[in-house]
Amino acid sequence: MSDALSLGLGGLVALILLIGLRLPIAYAMILVGGIGTVLISGPALVLSQLKTLAYGQFSIYDLSVVPMFVLMGAIASKTGLSQALFRAANAWLGWLPGGTAMAAIAGCAGFGAVCGSSLATASTMGKVALPELRRYNYSGALATGTLAAGGVLGILIPPSVVLIIYAIIVEANIVTMFMAAFLPGALAVILFLLTIAAYVAIRPEAGPKGGTPDRAEFTAATLGMIPVLIIFGLVIGGIYLGFFNPTPAAAVGVFLVLAFGIVQRRLGLPALREALLETAATSGMIYLILLGAEMLKIFMSRSGLPQETAAWVVQSGLAPMLVLILLLVALILLGCLMDSLSMILLVVPFFWPVLVEVNGGLYQGAEGAGFGMSTEDLKIWFGILALIVVELGLITPPVGMNVFVISSLAKDVPMAQTFRGVAPFFAAEILRVVLLVAFPILILGLPRLLS
Repeated sequence: MSDALSLGLGGLVALILLIGLRLPIAYAMILVGGIGTVLISGPALVLSQLKTLAYGQFSIYDLSVVPMFVLMGAIASKTGLSQALFRAANAWLGWLPGGTAMAAIAGCAGFGAVCGSSLATASTMGKVALPELRRYNYSGALATGTLAAGGVLGILIPPSVVLIIYAIIVEANIVTMFMAAFLPGALAVILFLLTIAAYVAIRPEAGPKGGTPDRAEFTAATLGMIPVLIIFGLVIGGIYLGFFNPTPAAAVGVFLVLAFGIVQRRLGLPALREALLETAATSGMIYLILLGAEMLKIFMSRSGLPQETAAWVVQSGLAPMLVLILLLVALILLGCLMDSLSMILLVVPFFWPVLVEVNGGLYQGAEGAGFGMSTEDLKIWFGILALIVVELGLITPPVGMNVFVISSLAKDVPMAQTFRGVAPFFAAEILRVVLLVAFPILILGLPRLLS
């Protein structure tokens, strides 16, 4: 083993230890990447990188969409859109057994389409839906499990910040990734609704029927959802139909959400200031992680570790589909230990070269022997699968960040009970992954159709 490769392995171990010691992952990646590059190539290279690397990373035009979508979600959480979504969904579904829980899932999907953050979706919808679930005497497991699982819809249903970052890393088209995420996102909603229906069929007392609204209440609740449909239709529909690129679309979304809040008198200056500060903090964190990931990628590339890993997998003779399954399982396990954005930035530079090699080598547009698809299609297919399994970490012990968020809102429900409530939804997510692996057309069909 060469000295550079040994340094690469040592750097990877050091990174995991630093993360385990709770050092912020951005600082851990900058530290390991910087020291590793110094040891391999000398300090002059690192100093040269620091002079231009940050500007080169942060001045990428595609990245300007990130703070815009973050701001859109931050303002949306202050303007009552989540309440309007839940009321409308509850008016349509609440009369069914488990209907209020179904309405919570529909509300999470709708808010995720405006917000794009799993934790924010879980937190916001938890505050809105939990009182209603309590009012109708839903079991603690079903109520909290539904809200924790519903939060994972935020990452995949466009717009998704993590999906944008993945597209930039592998040089995929952001619009194409948004198109590819639509059907898998809709499939998740359907499977979650079926999961609730099956749950209450087995345990009817866990999810009683809600009240049936009168015509006036039903009409008012349905009309209250129109602003969300307009915002989603103009932003995402405009992207799909080619009227906007993602960055202008995000700006339109911010304007529409801001206008809604002002017209409805739900967004005062204190709330707007808070949304702007949240956006600055979140965007700063994302950009710093991106810088750390780039420094780590330079170190690892110079060590040769990703290339050696890809060569070893190819020489091992493992079937391409088995390699994919092993990578997805590794992502689920690692997703229990860190957030989705950090996971994508950390592991994709390692996993992507492996998949390219088992798919038939580094070339664009040709049909790979491994998965029977081009490298461009592989980017899209793997990206959607990776995001789904990474988000499973948000509802998986021992970390399960969505579970912690919901538990902080439902302090009377033991966390173990919430994890039991999440288990059926976890099984539904595994079924979704199996379907998407077995039938790639569910991911690739819409981009091919609209292209």
